[in-house]
Amino acid sequence: MVTDAGFTVGIEEEYLIVDRETRELVRQAPPTLMAECQEALGDQVSPEFLQCQIEIGTRVCDDLGEARAELQRLRSSVSEVVSGHGLAMMAASTHPFSARGATELTKKDRYEGLANDLQQVARRLIISGMHVHVAIEDPEARIDLLGQAAYILPHLLALSTSSPFWEGTDTGLQSYRIAVWDELPRTGMPPEFSSFSEYERHVDVLVRAGVIADATKVWWDLRPSARFPTLEMRISDICTNLEDGLAIAALYRCWLRMLTRLRQSNQRWRTYMPMLLNENRWRAQRYGIDEGLIDFGRGEIVPYPELLDELIGLIAPDAEFLGCEAEVDHARTIITRGTSAHGQRRAYEEARAAGAGHHEALEAVVDWLIEASVDF
Repeated sequence: MVTDAGFTVGIEEEYLIVDRETRELVRQAPPTLMAECQEALGDQVSPEFLQCQIEIGTRVCDDLGEARAELQRLRSSVSEVVSGHGLAMMAASTHPFSARGATELTKKDRYEGLANDLQQVARRLIISGMHVHVAIEDPEARIDLLGQAAYILPHLLALSTSSPFWEGTDTGLQSYRIAVWDELPRTGMPPEFSSFSEYERHVDVLVRAGVIADATKVWWDLRPSARFPTLEMRISDICTNLEDGLAIAALYRCWLRMLTRLRQSNQRWRTYMPMLLNENRWRAQRYGIDEGLIDFGRGEIVPYPELLDELIGLIAPDAEFLGCEAEVDHARTIITRGTSAHGQRRAYEEARAAGAGHHEALEAVVDWLIEASVDF
């Protein structure tokens, strides 16, 4: 029987900071902004690659109710601090119209080295995401679950999409962030390893060659964290609606517990070749929850609501055990209401219907994002 040991959860979110009047991304953060955020939140807040970004991280949480309280406090505090500078925060994975080059790099050795290494690729990184850590204490278990857990990653991406616009254009994708992110090395679906030592050996090849400093620069959609005894899910856009993010965290956490149940019964979830997983990843990036994903066993595209119902059925015992049935069930609300990508397009179309020009309608999208990011 799976005990209550492990499966604690931590969530990291990255926010974009905009000028309240122009709705543009800030080019340079006010000199005291980060110090004020850290005074309010300590080491739970940090700068990100660009000065228009701020990252927060919850404490280790025993349940999703605790994670909810953490995220509410963190979002509210960041919003309050930045508003004192005439700015606003928004939880979205891209800005609707600000162009690359419109914001400056954060002055930090790590980021300056990254910019030098990646060049033009780095200059496009005006994107934000959400990472969910779930504690899996045994390193061998983390590696064993790595390949099995990858199956669900496109399903989670589809529920999280919040990046339909890029530099003033509707991209036609639900998650354009993924297209930008995939230009980096060491991204995408994780490979399979037979053991934790095999994983370490492969990382060490890159470290010894001087390609990376450590495993923190391995940026797969799912990875063993280099800092914590967790399996870190990184594929999702940041959710504008806080409850949407908690639903995704709950689904992921319960999925890992379900896989652990199988493992302790000497069973396992079937693993699939990257060519199949990447096809679903693309469909989630392009269509989100609208057009369905491939059911590999049936060999056909299945509507997303049907896949979600199957998934929720599989993890029902785990959701009950972990006390997060409500958070899991909220995924059905996302299906009914739509993701942030749907909300952004609605805001744009409503503004256009009311007589706004193209740029004014994009500003209305920013206003919607600002409000929805702290509507809890």
